[in-house]
Amino acid sequence: MPLMKIDMLKGRSTEEIQQILDISYKVMLAAFGAPDGDRYQIVTQHDPSEMQILDTGLGFKRTDRVLIFSLTTRPRTQEQKVTFYHNLVDALHAQLDMRPEDVMINLTVNEDADWSFGNGEAQFLTGDL
Repeated sequence: MPLMKIDMLKGRSTEEIQQILDISYKVMLAAFGAPDGDRYQIVTQHDPSEMQILDTGLGFKRTDRVLIFSLTTRPRTQEQKVTFYHNLVDALHAQLDMRPEDVMINLTVNEDADWSFGNGEAQFLTGDL
């Protein structure tokens, strides 16, 4: 059920974008115990002037391959969050040679009543999900 938005600079191939989507989906399923098919991902590509991703004084050197993952999700344990962060960066590095410094992740927590999957209904509250 997490809604995953991924921001990146323009210029990646369709194949690489699909790999990023597939990798992040598989890592999310494992880390959060979400059911298979629980896939809601949106990619937004930006011109370089539209993204300023600094390092908050941590000394990271960002490149034009920077990825920002923003997830809206049910409450997760601290362990699940840390596992997701670590495993996502590891998988992107291993499979796409992404630099760990170029992956930023943000989770926003909401509750079941905050979701409608269609038809103007709150499926978690009606028992449909």
